[in-house]
Amino acid sequence: MGSFSIWHWLIVLLIVVMVFGTKKLKNMGSDLGGAVKGFKDGMKDGGTKPDEAAAPVTGQVAAPAASAASEKTTIDVEAKTKS
Repeated sequence: MGSFSIWHWLIVLLIVVMVFGTKKLKNMGSDLGGAVKGFKDGMKDGGTKPDEAAAPVTGQVAAPAASAASEKTTIDVEAKTKS
């Protein structure tokens, strides 16, 4: 009773295909594969040496410290209600 036979799994697979459809299952599979690949690439990039990580990437422009400070300001506004 603890393990399922192959027929149980085939019935479950048939129900899943009927509920989601083959196109939706294919899209979910490719999205899952892309997420796993991205995670693996991120883990590889996380193990780089500090001097390699600090090197600027070609094509990117570093923002000056003054403009970064001005971007962090917030604007306090008051919502008006319609009458």
